[in-house]
Amino acid sequence: MARLSIYRDARLEKLKKLQGMGIDPFPASFELRTNTIGEVREMLDKKVGITGRIVAWREHGASVFADIKDQTGQIQIWFQKDKLGRKFEITPLLDVGDFLGAIGIVTKTKAGEVTIDVSDFKLLTKSLRPLPSTWYGLKDTEERYRKRYIDLLLNPEVRERFRIRTKLFRGVRKYLDNLGYEEVETPTLQPLYGGANAKPFKTHINALGQDFYLRIADELYLKRLVVGGYEKVYEICKDFRNEGLDLTHNPEFTMIEYYQAYADYNKIMEVTEGLFKHLANELFGHTNLEVGEHKIDIGKQWRKITMTEIIKEVINLDVEKMDEEELVKYCQDNNIGLAGGESKGQIIFTIFEHKVTNSLVEPTWVIDYPAEVSPLSKAHRSKPGWVERFEGYIGGKEICDGWSELTNPLEQRARLEADTNAARKDREEAQHVDEDFLEAMEYGMPPLGGIGIGIDRLSMFFTNTWSIKELILFPTMRRVNAAENKEE
Repeated sequence: MARLSIYRDARLEKLKKLQGMGIDPFPASFELRTNTIGEVREMLDKKVGITGRIVAWREHGASVFADIKDQTGQIQIWFQKDKLGRKFEITPLLDVGDFLGAIGIVTKTKAGEVTIDVSDFKLLTKSLRPLPSTWYGLKDTEERYRKRYIDLLLNPEVRERFRIRTKLFRGVRKYLDNLGYEEVETPTLQPLYGGANAKPFKTHINALGQDFYLRIADELYLKRLVVGGYEKVYEICKDFRNEGLDLTHNPEFTMIEYYQAYADYNKIMEVTEGLFKHLANELFGHTNLEVGEHKIDIGKQWRKITMTEIIKEVINLDVEKMDEEELVKYCQDNNIGLAGGESKGQIIFTIFEHKVTNSLVEPTWVIDYPAEVSPLSKAHRSKPGWVERFEGYIGGKEICDGWSELTNPLEQRARLEADTNAARKDREEAQHVDEDFLEAMEYGMPPLGGIGIGIDRLSMFFTNTWSIKELILFPTMRRVNAAENKEE
């Protein structure tokens, strides 16, 4: 820390000298930029104006070479004393990290490196802290997330991951818009939370004198819109769940949910399979992806299999023929933790999650889930006790969750009441009876299919990066005490 303070003091001294020379170290703009750095590399013998950050600095007597970087690339620039005259005297006051505007002719050095022969330049921002020479040398790896701006500057692969994430947003919208879906916005602050089993964040609106919640899902509001006449609707939004942080969970995360009237879960699977194939082609131009250690072609037809069938196939357990006591014993014998009091359907789902999901490497739709774990899903049309729900799996990872929606308001009320009254260790996770939503349903909701996909996990999937913190620019972190973080 003391060493950093010395560097900072030296830069502050340079700042004073620049100001003493009548130079503004923080001007408002640079109007002479003609091109990005990525463009000028193909403009030999042309006069150009560029802007960027100094990332390297090499002095050679009456000449100085610097590398300048913007978001499109990096290029060498060349300061010559005999060409710049008195302005060359400013160069000793420049540092790596400063922002610069430069004008000159694009040329090549004897070594063949594309270089801008500078005829004029302007300091755009004087940096007061030196950039780390290597970001991976930090002892505390979480500093990469706390100081993402440095991470982005020094690690191009990190910048590329977020570029893919941005393209992914555009690709999702393009695909759904072309299918006739309409994008909407629904409330982030909600008087009653619902649409998922999760703990909410509570806040208080002073003007109303009432407690509200940050949404845990946007499902119930999107369904209200379907009642109101929307037939194909989607929303990309922030959701908030006051739960744990791990490799795949962040309390603040981005979701897309889309719903289609007159469709069931088979149609939603078809649309979603098409979405994944579309995104692969948009991002990479092909559908052959690396997922974990696996190379998988997501362009082929995805397999479809029921939950009970895949359990039997993977661990040779016929759960439909077993009673609760037998299922509990299996869990005890195989170190699968149960809270106690779970129904048969809940135990089957737990076994599936612990023993089966990691084996689902090839693109697979697992369909038909126990009703007890799916309170908003439509009852299966031919299998009592089961619902028309599906999850998509690739590379052993869950990538999406959807269903044929429950449209019977009487059954929906019974499900929500049962879920609210269920014996749970944490009652906050239960779905609550939303009377306004049930009233909307009673006006009539058409047959409906829907799905929710975590955009952060989708980004993880398409970048083959299996930590959610690597795909959220500023992930939720424990606050560092200001005194602990203060530099000496």
